[in-house]
Amino acid sequence: MPTVTGREELISRAGRADSPHTMFSTLATQLRRAVPYDVGVWRAVDPETGMITSPILAENTEDHNCAVYWQYELFTEKINLFRDLTLAPVPVASLRESTGGRPELSPLYRGFLAPRGVHDELRAVLRVDGRPHGYVSLFREKGRAAFSSRERRFIQDLGTPIARKLRSYAKNRPEPSAGGLTGTGLLLFDTDGSLVSANDEARRYLDEMPEGPTSATALGVRIPLWVHGTAMRARAIAEEHAGDTARIRMRSRTGRWLVCHASCLRGADGQLGLSAVVIERAPISDVTPLVVEAYELSERELEVTQCVARGLSTSGISEELHLSPHTVRDHIKAIFEKLGVSSRGELVGKLFTEYYEPLPSGSTGRRALTANRGAAR
Repeated sequence: MPTVTGREELISRAGRADSPHTMFSTLATQLRRAVPYDVGVWRAVDPETGMITSPILAENTEDHNCAVYWQYELFTEKINLFRDLTLAPVPVASLRESTGGRPELSPLYRGFLAPRGVHDELRAVLRVDGRPHGYVSLFREKGRAAFSSRERRFIQDLGTPIARKLRSYAKNRPEPSAGGLTGTGLLLFDTDGSLVSANDEARRYLDEMPEGPTSATALGVRIPLWVHGTAMRARAIAEEHAGDTARIRMRSRTGRWLVCHASCLRGADGQLGLSAVVIERAPISDVTPLVVEAYELSERELEVTQCVARGLSTSGISEELHLSPHTVRDHIKAIFEKLGVSSRGELVGKLFTEYYEPLPSGSTGRRALTANRGAAR
């Protein structure tokens, strides 16, 4: 039976994990005691696009199943979609409860879950400050009871503290040897989602991907689910004629920040054709918002930080933000404490050099921070 004590112990253990993958493993081990399940999938999410990114931990299921499951999520399923749960007052739902005991209303259940002996599914979005940082899928096989309201509340209460911990991992610095790989990786997928072409740079980027579910290909390389998912999302956007972007920020196994974005191409007849996926080093402007959020700067602290990065003095910040010099100094002191720095130069360096090295030619921390004012919020 789930208890408050059990929940606090679980959060405490997860909070000591040094990486998202380790945290997912810790959660999986501990959660089974409070909310038993047979199969589970834990996914990190890009908070900007709500798309799955690295890492992903899949328990007791084959890698291929993860890709098929996500195809249902993107193309046919209508019940308990993760993007809907992200905006819902309660970001946790079980299939049998949501369908009034008629799971067969779900295309995912009819075509994928039921044939694999699944009785019920519980989904949860791990979100903080209204933004998703993780998706969880738990499955119970036939012969077990459906997920109860008490169990759903237990998972709901885990959501924000676990999302906050996921967000904090953006502070983890890359390994010292993480530099070196540059260039643009290009992958082409056909209409069935199969990889048909890849350049050498893409193969090198794929070699740097962390552990997680992958799909085998005829080209002899394995495609991580978060990369394959970006290609699938691009096709779904094109089919829906939506204005969304198929784009994620992700980390390699050495902690390097990468960006993966995709687009579905159309032929002369207007029909959808290949999907092109690009993998490259993430520009500093993509990394900074995640790092700023990880340090949990308030909106006002972010504004002060932007002014500091532009080189404004205390009086200049005071005038621009209509604050007293004393208040500006208090904000700067609080910012220094959150980031563990003691000078303005260290502050700018902390937000850039430690998380992205070397800086691209012609790029500066000040310019990138100012450009990302909206994104960092």
